[in-house]
Amino acid sequence: MFARPAGRPDGFDPPAARHRAAAPAPAEPSPALRSAFGRPAEVGGTFADGRPPLPPRPAAPPPPEAVLRAFAPPGTDRRGLQEPPGGRPGSRRTSSGPWWKADARNDPWRDPHAPAALTGPAVFPDEDEQDGPVVVDGKGRKRLRLRDLSIRISALVLLGVLVIGALGGALGYWLTRTAAESPLLDPDSQLSEVDEGVVREPGSVAEIAEAITPAVVSIEVRLGDAGATGSGVVVDGANGYIVTNNHVVSAADGNDDAEIRAVFSDGSGSEARIVGRDPASDIAVIKVEKPGLVEASLGSVDDLVVGDPVIAVGSPLGLAGTVTSGIVSALDRPVRLSGEGSDTNAVISAVQTDAPINPGNSGGALVDATGSVIGINTAIASLGGGSVGLGFAIPIDHARDIAEQLISTGEAVHATLGVNARSVTDGTRDGALVVNVEPDGPAAEAGLREQDVIIALDGMPVGSSEDLVVAYDAHRPGDRVTIEYVRGGDESTTVEAVLTQA
Repeated sequence: MFARPAGRPDGFDPPAARHRAAAPAPAEPSPALRSAFGRPAEVGGTFADGRPPLPPRPAAPPPPEAVLRAFAPPGTDRRGLQEPPGGRPGSRRTSSGPWWKADARNDPWRDPHAPAALTGPAVFPDEDEQDGPVVVDGKGRKRLRLRDLSIRISALVLLGVLVIGALGGALGYWLTRTAAESPLLDPDSQLSEVDEGVVREPGSVAEIAEAITPAVVSIEVRLGDAGATGSGVVVDGANGYIVTNNHVVSAADGNDDAEIRAVFSDGSGSEARIVGRDPASDIAVIKVEKPGLVEASLGSVDDLVVGDPVIAVGSPLGLAGTVTSGIVSALDRPVRLSGEGSDTNAVISAVQTDAPINPGNSGGALVDATGSVIGINTAIASLGGGSVGLGFAIPIDHARDIAEQLISTGEAVHATLGVNARSVTDGTRDGALVVNVEPDGPAAEAGLREQDVIIALDGMPVGSSEDLVVAYDAHRPGDRVTIEYVRGGDESTTVEAVLTQA
């Protein structure tokens, strides 16, 4: 399969076959080139005869006598570096003995006439073969080998440690025995004191609390062996009228065994009677027969903005005269109020605050930076019954209106639309779904039906059932309002309705 072709004994093509053409022979130069660049006929070598000889190299001058005296060996039989005059070998290098060892002069590294030769790398013996506490490892590093320390040195080190410890112990014992103990009692002792008074800026929390605390009372309600505590705000000091929450006193209304008592900031107390209650707003008014009470200044929420500082004053957990501070964290927050054991069923447009409010603060004052009451504390949002920084107060504008009606007639009047609703959303728009329409009510007269979704009332957006209640409760019975609603997913429709009394 791989046999050599016939006629090719060596396995390769003949030279003629391997080369297409032989290299041409160099051309003979022309007579003109020979005449210009050729070697003359009478010259047989590369250079012509008769060229001038090179001058001989001058011999080096002998060194000066001073150099010979300083550096030449004293005799021809002595080679290498020699000791200085008067020098002698020593155990260490000094100015008089520059050598470390006695045979240092024979060191080939110090002898300039020693022949040069290559040698192997440095070889260190095993550590076990080395003597002394300082040994060299395989990498040329020195280290201390403790086992080779002499017994004498080890004993001296141990003795030194024992002596130092004994001296330290003796010194400590002597100091503790000789230090004199001071007497336990000092009849002439007098602690430092500061004569300068504390400076408080005008409008500080302390100044506001000092002004409003006398106008805030603690309300105690007793029902046989049971009892509850709330707060109240004096709104008419001359006649003894106090505003509080309906859920604070509702359980005592109509109960002959119940007792309501107002406790003032000076510690005095007085029996109180219910003037009127309004479950639809959670506002109530009680009256005490104690003239000359300090009454609170009532402000307004019209100019209130989120972030304004506020303080809450009341009796949380029965602790009368408690003051906490915070800010307004939200306005116009729809909050539904209802309490166990109370007939309160209200929806308020609350002032939200992060001032700590706890059970017992209900009916107390929420005060702005001027010292004016801007809300009646009424509810908290809590996960376990305590404050989590979400408290709600009834705006004082609304509380004032309800309190004036209760003081005048004993009851308050509210407007109604005549519907029951619940909050709904379609993912893009929120509203109040009508689930029940009161026959012959304002909504029925306006043409609203069940399943209609109210989205605005008198220009105020309605996103929930609470928004709807707050919107029409802000009007009086007889007011005409505009209602915008959606029916069956179609476009919104606008109608007018005349509110009636609830």
